[in-house]
Amino acid sequence: MPVVGVISDTHGLLRPEALEALQGAVAIVHAGDVGDESILAELGRIAPVTAVRGNVDRGGLARRLPVTAALTVHGVSIYVLHILDDLDLEPSTAGFHVVVTGHTHEPVIRTRRGVLYLNPGSAGPRRFHLPVTVARLVVGEGDVRAEIVPLTPESKGDAP
Repeated sequence: MPVVGVISDTHGLLRPEALEALQGAVAIVHAGDVGDESILAELGRIAPVTAVRGNVDRGGLARRLPVTAALTVHGVSIYVLHILDDLDLEPSTAGFHVVVTGHTHEPVIRTRRGVLYLNPGSAGPRRFHLPVTVARLVVGEGDVRAEIVPLTPESKGDAP
């Protein structure tokens, strides 16, 4: 089944492990706090990128990126924004299957009212002792499942 790569909170750092984890994706979503335009270009070498502005994105990057975005991949509708608390619609009513957010740096997969909520965690500099992760959405004809992908040994449960 097709895979959508999901990344957030790179804060100017695109790890080789993130690029490796996103290989083979048919699309990539960046949920904000990109930090550097070159990150989107590098991700775009893998697959088309849909990105939103994060609260720390500034300058030309902030002007270029929208606050929210939507895309449909193989029948699965995805709504993207950086901060979940800024969600200004009811996803199930609006026809979305997935809401992707970032900001907290904490990876989360949960379902509410039939909608999958995904925060891939932070793929950039480690903060708050949280794991360094990306995520994958496996999609197909209205069906979707998410998985968190650890990028560093300590994120995989190994000893630091």
